[in-house]
Amino acid sequence: MTGRERDIAGATGRVDWVDTAKGLCIIFVVMMHSTLGVEKSAGTEGWMGLVVEFARPFRMPDFFMISGLFLALVIDRPWRRYLDRKVVHFAYFYVLWLTIQFVVKAPPMAAETGWGSVFSEYLLAYVQPFGTLWFIYMLPVMFVITKVLHDRGVPWQLVLVLAAVLQIAPISTGSVLIDEFCSRYVYFYAGYIFATQAFTLADWARRHMTAGIAGLLAWGVLNGVLVFNGLADLPLVSLALGTAGALAVIVTSALLTQAGASAPLAYCGRNSIVIYLAFFFPMAVTRVVLLKTGIIPDIGTISVIVTAAGVIAPLVLLWMIERTGYGWFLFRRPGWARLERDPPRRPVAQAAE
Repeated sequence: MTGRERDIAGATGRVDWVDTAKGLCIIFVVMMHSTLGVEKSAGTEGWMGLVVEFARPFRMPDFFMISGLFLALVIDRPWRRYLDRKVVHFAYFYVLWLTIQFVVKAPPMAAETGWGSVFSEYLLAYVQPFGTLWFIYMLPVMFVITKVLHDRGVPWQLVLVLAAVLQIAPISTGSVLIDEFCSRYVYFYAGYIFATQAFTLADWARRHMTAGIAGLLAWGVLNGVLVFNGLADLPLVSLALGTAGALAVIVTSALLTQAGASAPLAYCGRNSIVIYLAFFFPMAVTRVVLLKTGIIPDIGTISVIVTAAGVIAPLVLLWMIERTGYGWFLFRRPGWARLERDPPRRPVAQAAE
């Protein structure tokens, strides 16, 4: 184990600020889908749209950077074990929840385009990631490519520069896999390469809370100015904002844990994959009910409630599974879906497995 790996390992087990960062990330993701869905259905915008827009430069970069933090600890594993944890793990949940989503959405889709079209869309989802599930489709691709580059001894500096070039370049092929890989891989790889520095930053923020808060305020002002003046998507600016935003999430998470105010977020982070997989249904149902009944006129408030439903309902489902013992296949891989037969270390699927 290298010195860098020992530094990371010394902080592992369950890392409070990492769980908190995952919680922030997943809430931002649910918030985006909820708010845009409400605004599209209502045909008007609400104040939550401003929050979603503010978070747009860093919402996914921080998710990918956090996903790469612990890769150094496992990247030298034998390929069979690595593929089990980093490919088969996500493939199982992608196939399962893709099928669940299509079962739910198939009837209205078939009413519009016919069952043949529904079946074609389902098959297409295996090469063109579907809807909200594209993140867990993308992660195995990044894990495999990173291990190949590592095993081949490609200098990390070269990989990082090329990944940055891909992010800066105006690549738009129409393929979710290609476009999102080019746009996001630099953050994932940076999380892997600079994991020790990320832990150092978090430790610094916890020891210098005043300076950390001042830095967050300065970042927030700059991010807001660039976003709301239409400059956030410019080449280089986008990369800088994505990186700065991911670092800001790390600092925020460290400050919240130091202040003892991170427990709800950390719980969401420990179960981030549960929320990510299952939020689509309660989100959609809550949106339809609130918009149809009109009991709440404010679109921004509706977006907040829909977001809360999307976060809380999957956790309630997990609680029910824990109490009854039924339904674990939704969030825990069964033995037949493993290349290695050792039982999972934790009862719930984790993105860092």
